[in-house]
Amino acid sequence: MRFGLAAFLFALTTVSVLAVDPEDDGSTPPEPTPTSTKCPDGEAWDDSTGRCIDLDARIFTDRDRYLAARELAYAGRLTGAGRALDTISDQSSSRVLTYRGFIARRSGDWFQAKAYYALALSADPDNVLARAYLGMGLAEMGELDAAGKQLRQIRLRGGRETWPERALIMSIRSRGVTSY
Repeated sequence: MRFGLAAFLFALTTVSVLAVDPEDDGSTPPEPTPTSTKCPDGEAWDDSTGRCIDLDARIFTDRDRYLAARELAYAGRLTGAGRALDTISDQSSSRVLTYRGFIARRSGDWFQAKAYYALALSADPDNVLARAYLGMGLAEMGELDAAGKQLRQIRLRGGRETWPERALIMSIRSRGVTSY
């Protein structure tokens, strides 16, 4: 029995580790690539051809489009990030809604950002990245207690010692001054 339980727990852990893609989960900010440094809005870099290609092209998956949107958003290219999000097939996914919120917040539309974050969290209450961005927006608005609530939720939902936790802590400590 002990061996069976240990094997089950090992298998569960192995599957969980393999299922997490660090580029997808928001665990670290994206690194700049030619997508954000060379390509015009609506295009992303294709390594195989060595040039920028329209994001609607079949060579790109929704994951590629999401990563392009994320990279562009972090680079401050909010219009390009929005166009990349527009090409993703599931517009109601929590990660698409999270970045729509990010774009709205960084564009100064806190009301719209809050609505997107609420939709993202409705789709996936464990989305610690959406919680971090919501918390950053709350801190920017001076609502530090509400930002702290999001920090506690991040920790309760498995986000302890992750980039979303660290970024929100920095935002709360600086009273909402953040580059994200």
